[in-house]
Amino acid sequence: MIPKRIWRGHSYPLGAIWCGNGVNFALFSEHASGVELCLFDKGEPTREVARIRIEDCDDHVWHVFLPEVRPGQLYGYRVYGPWEPENGHRFNPAKLLLDPYARAISGVVSWGDEMFSYPLGHPDGDLVKDERDNAHLMPKSVVIDGAFTWGNHDRPDRALHDTVIYEVHVKGFSKLWAEVPQELRGTYAGIGSPQAIEYFQKLGVTAVELLPVHQHADSKHLLDKRLTDYWGYNTIGFFAPEARYSSTGDHGQQVREFKSMVDSLHSAGLEVILDVVYNHTAEGNHLGPTLAFKGIDNAAYYRLVGDNPRYYNDYTGTGNTLNVPHPRVLQMVMDSLRYWVTEMRVDGFRFDLASTLARELHAVSKLSSFFDVIHQDPVISQVKLIAEPWDVGEGGYQVGNFPVLWAEWNGKYRDTVRRYWKGDKGVTSDFAYRLCGSSDLYEFSGKTPMASINFVTSHDGFSLRDLVSFSEKHNEANGEENKDGESNNNSWNWGHEGLDAPPDVEALRRKLQRTFLATLMLSQGVPMLRGGDEYGATQQGNNNAYCQDNEISWLQWDRGPSAQQLLEFTGRLIHFRHNHPIFHQPRFFQGRDIRGLGVKDITWFDGSGTEMSDEAWRSAFARTFGVMLAGDSLAVKDYFGNPIRDDTFLLYFNAHHDDVPVRLPGEQDVRWQLIIDTAKESGFVTDGAQVSGGGKHMLAARSLCVLKQVEGSDDQARHWY
Repeated sequence: MIPKRIWRGHSYPLGAIWCGNGVNFALFSEHASGVELCLFDKGEPTREVARIRIEDCDDHVWHVFLPEVRPGQLYGYRVYGPWEPENGHRFNPAKLLLDPYARAISGVVSWGDEMFSYPLGHPDGDLVKDERDNAHLMPKSVVIDGAFTWGNHDRPDRALHDTVIYEVHVKGFSKLWAEVPQELRGTYAGIGSPQAIEYFQKLGVTAVELLPVHQHADSKHLLDKRLTDYWGYNTIGFFAPEARYSSTGDHGQQVREFKSMVDSLHSAGLEVILDVVYNHTAEGNHLGPTLAFKGIDNAAYYRLVGDNPRYYNDYTGTGNTLNVPHPRVLQMVMDSLRYWVTEMRVDGFRFDLASTLARELHAVSKLSSFFDVIHQDPVISQVKLIAEPWDVGEGGYQVGNFPVLWAEWNGKYRDTVRRYWKGDKGVTSDFAYRLCGSSDLYEFSGKTPMASINFVTSHDGFSLRDLVSFSEKHNEANGEENKDGESNNNSWNWGHEGLDAPPDVEALRRKLQRTFLATLMLSQGVPMLRGGDEYGATQQGNNNAYCQDNEISWLQWDRGPSAQQLLEFTGRLIHFRHNHPIFHQPRFFQGRDIRGLGVKDITWFDGSGTEMSDEAWRSAFARTFGVMLAGDSLAVKDYFGNPIRDDTFLLYFNAHHDDVPVRLPGEQDVRWQLIIDTAKESGFVTDGAQVSGGGKHMLAARSLCVLKQVEGSDDQARHWY
């Protein structure tokens, strides 16, 4: 289609917007001298059918309105300007560019030398301009019609302290699931299928956190090794859902399928959280390809080295850092976030390497423009905001330092819980802080336990099964001679590595998985479960499976008896958490009488049934202890502000290699019933023995137990001998 009419159009909104009577195209470029809009044949995407010189530019936005263009139209841009890499400018109109605001992208990058703006192998490197056209190798931006009929139900809008997050990859979740129709496996439709919804509900999770779904590009060096950017952290389109996860097509169908997935999950009360990557793009460093931002306005979109703008500041370890402090780049990030909330109706975001977004001149700052604009935004400030509170730059580790409204991946929780159950000395008091929501990290700034996203494992690292099975990583399949991934070994020293271990070691591994899962679900804060850990998924020791789009990463659904038993335990554990608000309070425990009932809300005991002393907390050998959570003192309130009473529970933890007898606190009239014992294969105890206060209970090595007070008052229960 060759447009016969060209109108001036508008500079806002950015992107290609279907107006019902044509399409408005708007592209920001501060330093360009000219912009061409290129239209391509839908049936033959490599054939350019029209090239329109955009004449109008207001506030550095180049815009045009084409009344004859319709949804489904493929397009791209060619941008003119100085070729001065030494000054940060890399304009090259020979290279077709994606629209940063494209709502959909069709096709994938076909790697060839033309994808680079300089001739590969040239002695002067990226200083020389490559004049070869790359349009035949480039994916194309797509004009979409965003109309969609949503179901007649509200968003779940679940309180964060009632949330249980399930982190999973769109493709990896259902790719091997025989119960899902074959054409839907590994797609958005697979995540939103009735089978998946039933699984999520039975498991008890309340929010599905999807690894990146923004359109991404697979790196050339990985494709050359027959690998891919499976996780999807190589973003190239911040508004476009990844088309390869669509079962229906890539000319806008991916947008409708994504919306259908969200609608189906919402109808079942499940929220959708997106893992988003605004800290860098797929264009790499000065030697990387030219796909969009680099050719549209390199000096505006990227953080360049001040005294040598040929090169990029890299706080991300990927070669570049998006220039979020620039007003137009910050606008793009905010427009993207708002689009995913208002148009795609997601419920929150997990920000990859979020410290990068808060860097102003160099340092991470709570006063950054990024935080300011997020906090004042009436849309974004109302959804779940989760930071990965670190990056690879100096001063980038910021756990506990993000401002109000933000929850954080609590890396200290992960590290401390692992160290405690591994048997390290001197971590018991720190473990107690993590168990209670990390008040040492968050309370001083007015936050609550909801600020702590607790996790033991995530997509990045070992699966839970592999964490307790392997002393060393096994990333040989990644093609980097096992040098990538977490460099530190587990040092579990079980004596046998891998999955073909003697039965006694296998039983130990199953117990450790139950113990980790129980710790996670019984901790204050917000638990995040790595998809697959609920049944003991293995990646065969690979702790950096970012490039493994195969059975190493995909969830297995043909599961044996032990996997099924662990799955049932995990589901019961999550539902147990939901049913007892004392394990997910919206406020920190105070360690004192907070309701005038003469009972402290939390009391800590050593193995002898005596309240923990300062000396006991400081002891490097204190690996066995208990905690009583008093239901009568519970500070949780219902919608009308009325206190909610829960049962009183006693939890005991034993990180020793040997079984340890513990004496239960309380007067003799107090009786404790065993509810959970991670030393047992079932985890839950249906005929739990009752033990009187002052009685003994044998606590197995590397296990925890939960006892419920079934007789006696809380005041009697806190007495010790």
